[in-house]
Amino acid sequence: CWEVREHNSSEWCHFIRSNPDCRLDGGFLDYLDGVFCVFPPQLLPLAVTLYALWLLYLFIILGVTAEKFFCPNLSAISTNLKLSHNVAVFSLTSPLHGVTFLAFGNGAPDVFSAVVAFSDPRTAGLAIGAIFGAGVFVTTVVAGGIALVKPFTAASRPFLRDVIFYMVAVFLTFVVLYLGRIRLGEALGYLGLYVFYVLTVVLCTWIHRRQRGDRLAPPGAWEPEMPTDVEEPEPSGTNSGDYGEEYRPLLPSRESSLHILTSALSPLDYRKWRRKPWYWRLFKAFRVPVELMLLLTVPVVDPDKDDLNWKRPLNCLHILTSPLLCVLTLKSGAYGLYQIQGIFPVWALVTLVASALALIIFITTSNEEPPKYHCVFAFLGFLASAMWINAAATELVNILRTLGIIFQLSNTVLGLTLLAWGNSIGGEGSAAPSAPWHTMGCPCHASGLLCPSTDTFSDLTMARQGYPRMAFSACFGGIIFNILVGVGLGCLLQMTSSQPLVKLEPDSPLVWVLAGALGLSLVFSLVTVPAQCFQLGQPYGVCLIASYLLFLCVALLTEFRVIHFSTP
Repeated sequence: CWEVREHNSSEWCHFIRSNPDCRLDGGFLDYLDGVFCVFPPQLLPLAVTLYALWLLYLFIILGVTAEKFFCPNLSAISTNLKLSHNVAVFSLTSPLHGVTFLAFGNGAPDVFSAVVAFSDPRTAGLAIGAIFGAGVFVTTVVAGGIALVKPFTAASRPFLRDVIFYMVAVFLTFVVLYLGRIRLGEALGYLGLYVFYVLTVVLCTWIHRRQRGDRLAPPGAWEPEMPTDVEEPEPSGTNSGDYGEEYRPLLPSRESSLHILTSALSPLDYRKWRRKPWYWRLFKAFRVPVELMLLLTVPVVDPDKDDLNWKRPLNCLHILTSPLLCVLTLKSGAYGLYQIQGIFPVWALVTLVASALALIIFITTSNEEPPKYHCVFAFLGFLASAMWINAAATELVNILRTLGIIFQLSNTVLGLTLLAWGNSIGGEGSAAPSAPWHTMGCPCHASGLLCPSTDTFSDLTMARQGYPRMAFSACFGGIIFNILVGVGLGCLLQMTSSQPLVKLEPDSPLVWVLAGALGLSLVFSLVTVPAQCFQLGQPYGVCLIASYLLFLCVALLTEFRVIHFSTP
């Protein structure tokens, strides 16, 4: 499909529509048809500009959904399981909670993007480029920035553990790329390695507790202090209309259902709006439509509230909107528009059943007290937010492939730049992108596993606030989940009984530059950090950032064929 630009502009539309390689799988919009058929050739720059703005907005949708809806519902699910702390499985004070539920929540955009990209051999390079590119970016720019902002002493044992596991994961990925395919056993091996990593974290934490006599140890090289001055979270589905104790009436009053609905659907805290600078307001204005749509379709359960965030009229509305969202986004609406016996569409059947169920719940419940089955809304919210993320990730992959065809760039370079930067930089400079879910007191937070964030702004802000050890650990702890689960699950879901393998043929020599750069950055940290007795300062940060700039130059020169490498 890259050859379209080599033809005369009058032939672009015919070439796109007649070439099977130019068909985009999934998604609601045909971006190739839009740019080459809808827009005239002289307006190609305008089409590219609109696509770039839409690409940025898709990143906002991914970030908001994961931060304010996906992560909180995962946290609520783990809380509602109410397993014993002795079992050490899903308790909020358990290390396994941090390396499973919250790791999945923070890595959801990366994992969903990888799953979507691996679904088509033509876009598999995007997944590889994004996973490797984000790894290089986080372990150099973010880690180096933390050392520049606040020199500190790294946590020795968690750092060594995470770097070694990540190096093993990178080596496995290098091997499957060299072989050009990944089989069922290798995909399961990725997931098995992550399970082994989780068990290692739990075992290390248990040993540490035994050594400490199961007492809360003071902050040290193993366990840094948790931040207590984190900026208050924004209003969302979890706290909309709740402005704190000082704004609550002294005497309880009954609110009408209409007032509850309107306040719950408000994504703005007007008191906070007046205090914020203009650029925060501008960015918030872009987020408001997304947050409003999410509030309408995704329920959020908050176990930390007395009413569990029960909003009776809105939650009854969710009974209708969430199932409709799922059937209309699954396979780009193909299942929702399917007609039963050619007469009755599936979406209409879902609407009838959901409306009846919502009416029953509204009649049998009250505004003041949540029902006993309210925890079920956390599972519904998890499913609905996952469908939002999957839909946004599908559009994201399709638009990146379109931009690659327009500019004749490989999927790998788009993955290591746009996709990796978009998933790694984050949206707001808050200390923790989804506090308070990131600030639970967990014994394993020294490894960054309770907060496995690859959000650059969050990590740098946390370092400026005096917690560089936690931010640095999060750089290495979070990306382990992304590479092991992203590659393992992404490839596993594409395998069938007739073809239990996925071809991973690199679309350019840039893949080997990526793998080499990531390996070198990890080896550099593994050697230099212990050599400095885990005392990390500005020279270490400058070296990491300089190495990323050098890598980026080599990568771009390789992409534009200024530098030539012999591929394996």
